Amino acid sequence: MRYPQELREGKLQKRMMRFLADVAWSDGTVVRAHVPNTGSLLGCLEPGQPARLSAASDPARRCPYTLEQLCVGEVWVGVHTHRANPLVGELLQAGTLPSLAGYAEQRAEVPYGRQRSRIDWLLRHPGRADCYVEVKSVTTSLEPGVGLFPDAPSERARKHLDELAWCVSQGWRGVLVFCVQRADVRVVRPAEKIDSAYAAALRRVAQEGVEMLALSVRPEAQQLEFQGLIPVEL
Repeated sequence: MRYPQELREGKLQKRMMRFLADVAWSDGTVVRAHVPNTGSLLGCLEPGQPARLSAASDPARRCPYTLEQLCVGEVWVGVHTHRANPLVGELLQAGTLPSLAGYAEQRAEVPYGRQRSRIDWLLRHPGRADCYVEVKSVTTSLEPGVGLFPDAPSERARKHLDELAWCVSQGWRGVLVFCVQRADVRVVRPAEKIDSAYAAALRRVAQEGVEMLALSVRPEAQQLEFQGLIPVEL
């Protein structure tokens, strides 16, 4: 998935009030950026680290820039969680994900479930069971090669697991896709020490028939590049 324009690089100064960050350009000018991530960004925040920003399309927006990526050590990490859904959408349309290929209809943000949720992608095809796809963005890695989700306790994420399990109980497919926006991760695991309730729920819904995929994505200044599938270990 390509960005509308190449990202501009600066240095992170600090994150404030979760959704704001100050970033300095090379000439010392400091700009304010929107942080489109509700998580803690555990292991990804270090003052002075390189950061990549996109320019807002609306010049009147309060924050003229959006934080897209942070460099952790030598690895770029995509921290814009809302990039994951359109990226998965591109892969679905291209038929790149074999287990999710062959559906004639692909609809985004469709109401479903028992708790007034919205599914990221609903896939439909004549003669096949409907397929409900929930996408989660993974940014945290606290040991080499291992991606963890979530990066903070999340009741909302647990609710989504229950909704997927309910879909399976109705005879449909429920699929959880972990979009790992960093190329150094080789396996995804539930973050047991961060949210043990989510880890337990993830194992439970897997036994109930919820399917799980993990995508390896390499963030570049021009694009988010899909690298292939990696394992999910429960």
